[in-house]
Amino acid sequence: MAVEVKELLEAGVHFGHLTRKWDPNMAPYVYMERNGIHIINLYKTAVKIEEASEALSKIANSGRKILFVATKKQAKDIVAEKAGAINMPYITERWPGGMLTNFVTIRKAVKKMASIDRMKKDGTFLTLSKKERLQVDRLRAKLEKNLGSIADMTRLPGALFVVDIKREHIAIKEAQKLNIPIFAMVDTNSDPRQVDYVIPANDDASKSIDKILSHVTTAIANGLAERKAEKDGFEDSDESEEIVTKTKSKAKTVKVAADEEE
Repeated sequence: MAVEVKELLEAGVHFGHLTRKWDPNMAPYVYMERNGIHIINLYKTAVKIEEASEALSKIANSGRKILFVATKKQAKDIVAEKAGAINMPYITERWPGGMLTNFVTIRKAVKKMASIDRMKKDGTFLTLSKKERLQVDRLRAKLEKNLGSIADMTRLPGALFVVDIKREHIAIKEAQKLNIPIFAMVDTNSDPRQVDYVIPANDDASKSIDKILSHVTTAIANGLAERKAEKDGFEDSDESEEIVTKTKSKAKTVKVAADEEE
């Protein structure tokens, strides 16, 4: 999906922060200053969206997960909807410290949810006292709220996609430690050097966040579709090979029988 500068403009992607709040490292992406606000160069944004989309599509195609991180109010629902639609994990509540660097502990908490669910299915839950049941229910609700969206993430993600790197600085630090590639919407008040794939954009307006996420999640969906098509192709070729092999061995058996008759 080609990125049109016009649609980025309509979504307000070009509005940066107040000039006094800017990070000088964003200078290459700033087009001009207007009424004390920096205006982002949307031609550069369009190029960066395409670069990021291509890389994300490849990661999805390789079968690895992309973890979306956005805990700010304007981005939460958009990220939950877009990432959920393509079956990718996301964090929209508080970032759990050690989410990446202490992944084993986080996995244990996710497994705890599964064991509570099992208790409810096999009837163990009903043997608990009323007070214990209430405590277990509260724990399950808390785990679901914070970690429910990453329940299917059984190993470290192949990449991180972040909205507002200033706000999500702990997530950024953890990903850097583990050399996990970071993709992010970076506004004029942030340092782009912390990110591997920078998308210069307004990270405060929901319209802008929605527009950028639409592009990247479409690219990821394409990568997943290609992976599925390749898998199906392999299965088909395996089946046809099997048919050929069976046909050959049948023909061999018939030939041997014919030779014996002679």
